[in-house]
Amino acid sequence: MNGWRRWIVYLATFAAGITGVVYAVMRFLLKPKDPWSVVNHPWQPAVQHLHVLTAPLLVFAVGLIWETHVVQKWRNGRGGKRWSGIALAALFSLMAASGYLLQVSVDEGWRSFWSTSHLYVSLLWLGLFAGHWLAARLGRQADPASETLVCLEAPGGGVRGGAGGQGRGSGHSLSV
Repeated sequence: MNGWRRWIVYLATFAAGITGVVYAVMRFLLKPKDPWSVVNHPWQPAVQHLHVLTAPLLVFAVGLIWETHVVQKWRNGRGGKRWSGIALAALFSLMAASGYLLQVSVDEGWRSFWSTSHLYVSLLWLGLFAGHWLAARLGRQADPASETLVCLEAPGGGVRGGAGGQGRGSGHSLSV
């Protein structure tokens, strides 16, 4: 995964994760000072709105890396080596679906079910994402060659960058 895509995923995960965790704390752990209040904290509606607005950025970011990171690693036979990636893909689907269904459910029983599901799946996803990030970071430090860029000759004589020696080309490399 190249640098700008990686940072989009990190920023979207951070934005959706922080707003989600802060909203969950306000919603489930705080008690309102006013017994007639419908919210537990004055900022609770704003934080919920921020979460609902940042969550699609995370969906976009995952979609951005789906083919180039998830599917490519699976096709290259490296998908089974890091079980956290497979689990992240599965949990992301559940997290996105439960978040969507929470927004459209009108029956209080279903809203409660989707809310609880979304909370636990999202917390699990965030923890697993942190572990996946750490494993990738430690793996890159242990194998500096994994971050080697290879210059590939593009059609028409131009040069384009590729990662990790994949593809055919001139074979000139530059470590970063």
